[in-house]
Amino acid sequence: MPLSDRDRALLDFESRWNAHSGAKEEAVRSELELTPARYYQLLGRLVDTADAVAYDPVLVHRLRRLRDEQERARRGRAQVAAVRAG
Repeated sequence: MPLSDRDRALLDFESRWNAHSGAKEEAVRSELELTPARYYQLLGRLVDTADAVAYDPVLVHRLRRLRDEQERARRGRAQVAAVRAG
């Protein structure tokens, strides 16, 4: 399914968010009219689509890589906690 205007707006915002003064969460609210939680939920789903990769492959691959690194770190912390508890 082709990207919607909102999908493109999310990707465009994420690619340039450092240009904003102030907190990213406030910019999400004011520019996209979304809560930060909803923004990250939509963005997370969006980066798993082929259309998002076609639209901005560098951004999407960077976001996927960051997500994978965060997941590995969470698993590692969970394993350490299990060993300490066990």
